[in-house]
Amino acid sequence: MDFFTAMEVSASGLSVERTRMNVAASNLANASTTRAAGGGPYQRRDVVVQSQPIAGAAPGVAGVAVTAIRADASPPRLEHDPGHPDADARGYVAYPNVNPVEEMVDMITASRAYEAGVTALTTSVSMAERALGIGR
Repeated sequence: MDFFTAMEVSASGLSVERTRMNVAASNLANASTTRAAGGGPYQRRDVVVQSQPIAGAAPGVAGVAVTAIRADASPPRLEHDPGHPDADARGYVAYPNVNPVEEMVDMITASRAYEAGVTALTTSVSMAERALGIGR
């Protein structure tokens, strides 16, 4: 694998992990949002990632890309709170299907993967600099 292919693979991973962190942060920020733009409570979002071949790279060398950010179809969490302005006739409020613990785990996992990608990119650059230094 050449230097630019290694950088492209690392960069694709960094982009995906940044998106995962942003989506997890959005989910956490809206964990109590009972009125979303489309009506009803906020729906948790998931990032869909797929491998993407790198142009000009050897067969089997691929990066990754976000192919979609989809809404989680699981039902909202119902809580009895008759005094809430969004309560239904029975006194239940539909809260988003967001589990803060899961979102924090997703965010930490994405953060660690991002750090690993930065390390891989830094290592690739360092190896290229050393290779250039051999000819001096």
